[in-house]
Amino acid sequence: MSRRRTCALVLSLLLLVLGGAGQAQAVGYRYWSFWDLTGGKWTYATQGPSTARPSDGDVQGFRFAVSADSQDASKPRGHADFASICAKTPAQAGHKRVALVIDSGTTADAPGGETPPAPRTVCARVPADATTAEALATVAKPLRYDTNALLCAIAGYPGTGCGDQVTTPHTPSPTTAKAKSKSTSTSTSEPTRHGPSLGLLAGVVAVAALGGAAVWQTRRRRP
Repeated sequence: MSRRRTCALVLSLLLLVLGGAGQAQAVGYRYWSFWDLTGGKWTYATQGPSTARPSDGDVQGFRFAVSADSQDASKPRGHADFASICAKTPAQAGHKRVALVIDSGTTADAPGGETPPAPRTVCARVPADATTAEALATVAKPLRYDTNALLCAIAGYPGTGCGDQVTTPHTPSPTTAKAKSKSTSTSTSEPTRHGPSLGLLAGVVAVAALGGAAVWQTRRRRP
């Protein structure tokens, strides 16, 4: 085998390995993410709506979109503040007011055939010990959950699906799978972004080893 043919073979194998890895990682999940407004900025909630217990005056948001994990999740859009959202909801003894922002996202993120409702804000007045999920249930029915307590729909949107896996356009064949959701202590569960997979690293090592062996054989056969 000539050195030129050896290099071409190694390069082809390396492109196959890297190309397959790119396709495997190009996935996202279509789901409702849960947010807290802190200091005028949205931060990804550290608890799920089923366990979070907001205080009177808190602002929380929900956003429906496709994202890979919490690092690139889309935030609720538009301006939000407690004073304007709850201006017409007076305080009441034994109750608290929670301002909620419900952003159903864009047409690009919607499941096929569905149209996302316009974003809206609403003030929920609930008992002092109520969770965010209970507050949401008073103002945005019907809610839909899956068997793992993952929030699937707010005010009936979307009508189908729950944490479905979505491949990006450059991958060959979309597949649908449940997003990982473990318990009510998580808001909406989705995969965490990782570095190169073990399969990718093993493939690169194998290609490098093959290339090294081929080059060694070529040099050995020289007169």
